[in-house]
Amino acid sequence: MLHRYRSAMVLSGMDKLSGIVEVDEVFLGGVRAGPRGRGALGKVLVMIAVARHDPKGFGRTRMRVIPDARAETIKQFLLDCVESGSTIVTDGHQSYPGATQGIYTHEAHAVKPSGKRAHTMVPAVHRVASLLKRWFLGNYQGSHHRDHLDAYLAEFTFQWNRRKSPDRGLLFYRLMSLAVIAPPLRYDDIVKNPRAKPIPATRYPLPATRYPLPATKRVRPKSLSIPEPQRPWRTSTQAP
Repeated sequence: MLHRYRSAMVLSGMDKLSGIVEVDEVFLGGVRAGPRGRGALGKVLVMIAVARHDPKGFGRTRMRVIPDARAETIKQFLLDCVESGSTIVTDGHQSYPGATQGIYTHEAHAVKPSGKRAHTMVPAVHRVASLLKRWFLGNYQGSHHRDHLDAYLAEFTFQWNRRKSPDRGLLFYRLMSLAVIAPPLRYDDIVKNPRAKPIPATRYPLPATRYPLPATKRVRPKSLSIPEPQRPWRTSTQAP
């Protein structure tokens, strides 16, 4: 049921972000030995967009698992989540100019040449990403699977976008309203990689002859033997 509700928390076609929107990608996953950054093992790449308020403050967010950080992938995310004509604020990654060209106003802030920290250049995305990682550690002990990550991102997005709501009852009403209009979710859609459960071997297996199956049809014991009930309608040959 939780996955059914998560699938309705952020529906496609909902209101897109507009105005000044910070966009950046973040890696989610546990700490593993090996290279760091974009070449890290076991990491999942997540795209995050956060609207900024003027003069200060953060608005709504949208996020999604993406396979790579190529310009075409980022462009599709922006088209799905951000209104055309908005101002996209990013770092100096080379894919953003091609992803925003002709559709958005691109405002790039290269981190290394500036000598500043990344969270000061695009603070909204880094604030949301930091809280997202802390949320995973607190609620799910940092454990998540790539196949189900979009559902958990939808849950976090639903909570973040309504973090200032004064009435929890309205949040419940909103979730039920979204669940009614959401498309149905089948069990096969939830279980991404179904596997047959192995049968555990018993430590002391019982011999096959200890509890033999009855060779003949079982009958009632004498203590439950009762006369056969009279059911004349079963033996009658007359038409009703």
